Amino acid sequence: MADLEERVADGVAVLTMNRPERRNALSNAMVEGLLEALPRLAGDDAVGCIVLTGAGPAFSAGGDVKAMAEGTSLAGATMEQKADRLRSRMEVSRLLHELSKPTIAMLRGPAAGAGLSMALACDLRIASDNARFTTAFAKVGFSGDFGGSYFLTKLVGTAKARELYFTAELIDAAEALRLGLVNRVVADGELEAAALGLARQLAAGPRVALRYIKRNMNAAEHLSLKECLDLEAWHHTRTAATEDHTEGARAFAEKRPPAFKGR
Repeated sequence: MADLEERVADGVAVLTMNRPERRNALSNAMVEGLLEALPRLAGDDAVGCIVLTGAGPAFSAGGDVKAMAEGTSLAGATMEQKADRLRSRMEVSRLLHELSKPTIAMLRGPAAGAGLSMALACDLRIASDNARFTTAFAKVGFSGDFGGSYFLTKLVGTAKARELYFTAELIDAAEALRLGLVNRVVADGELEAAALGLARQLAAGPRVALRYIKRNMNAAEHLSLKECLDLEAWHHTRTAATEDHTEGARAFAEKRPPAFKGR
């Protein structure tokens, strides 16, 4: 049984972290699979949206603390080697955030530590009403990895992000929605329909425009207003030259749904 499962249908790639017996705690094979799959799927014309989820009743418990306690994690490596290895694994979060297609975290049960960080790295988060969230790191004497401090600060503000990191408080789906940590909360039995329905909607959308929208939104996290306006002007002009823009404008005038082709 693979630690990471992949399926593609209706323009949507679903990546499932598959260690339910460990609440989908990250393994070497799982992380290596994500590092291979994400850039490949980003370049696949059959894929318009990527969904990350977990098998069974959990999204992901994050790092495999049991393996850490057993002392089987990089035994004998120097501190520099361990830091370099961890940094290379953390590219998963950068890819989820920066690759050219929308990414969605489909969340059921606990999302903790690095598992939460990866969910936060996605563009959107759709949660079951049984989802639970915790930074977790402080409880095991860690400072945090996989970009959680960056993404959480952007989503909920620095004061709340610091509180959630310092206390490792467990919050439920309703509180996560109130804070803006997730985009939508649905009944557990409706999670797949809601998340995959949104993913199919995005996959069927104007893919070139969505790619540039994502670039605009990511740039807004660090550029000045002038730089963002410059970038928007170029990207808007670029998307005006697409077949999808022409189709969208015609569909609007003709009062019908557009049939986008991703060109």
